[in-house]
Amino acid sequence: MTAQRGEPGSQRTQRIFERVLFVLLISAASAVIVVSQTRPRARDLGITPGIYPPGTLNAITDVEGVRVGHTTVIEGDRVRTGVTAIVPHGGNVFQDKVAGAVFVGNAFGKLAGSTQVNELGTIETPVVLTNTLSVGVAMDAVVRYTIAQGGNEQVRSVNPLVGETNDGGLNDIRGLHVTREHVLEAIRSARTGAVAEGTVGAGTGTVCYGWKGGIGTSSRRLASDLGGYTVGVLAQTNFGGNLTIGGVPIYKS
Repeated sequence: MTAQRGEPGSQRTQRIFERVLFVLLISAASAVIVVSQTRPRARDLGITPGIYPPGTLNAITDVEGVRVGHTTVIEGDRVRTGVTAIVPHGGNVFQDKVAGAVFVGNAFGKLAGSTQVNELGTIETPVVLTNTLSVGVAMDAVVRYTIAQGGNEQVRSVNPLVGETNDGGLNDIRGLHVTREHVLEAIRSARTGAVAEGTVGAGTGTVCYGWKGGIGTSSRRLASDLGGYTVGVLAQTNFGGNLTIGGVPIYKS
């Protein structure tokens, strides 16, 4: 369900979020690379976690209007990093803010912008994920992107929401290889539809449970008696130590 054009932003946001729940999980030669989905997903292999059905794409983009873009930065043998941008809708997010909140499960991180989101209950920019030492450049890029949008000529305060993980194990993180243009490219390339996963964008240099991490996404549809919401998730996986699958302690093998 979407509101009609011309409605005030607050009313449009209210109507959208009566039916749609947008959830973002933030886990704790330079090139823009398009990564094709060459590996099967869990459901392709018959693994069906949970009790609720996925959306059409089983991705965060099943939430109406949500767009995702990646910039993957790979140079030589040591640079493996990037940027992932989640754009709540196709309009001017600052002028048409969306309802939002941030929950921090582990505060050993450099998440930026969360205090205002929790104070006001709204998100006013694209959400950006990158590496730990690139949070600053990502914030700068998001501010510049926002104030350059038509209708924002008088804007004097912008709250970028930027999450990160430390990809220093696989990436020369001290080299500060992510640039403003990388961030802007991720935002501008954000699209609806299928989302590239794995070693792409902000997941290029991540490690999860001792294995290669990356970007993952999923969605679930709730029954009408539970509100009929679509819940979309995007994860930047860079965590864990003792991997156990089906009770088998993989980490011991």
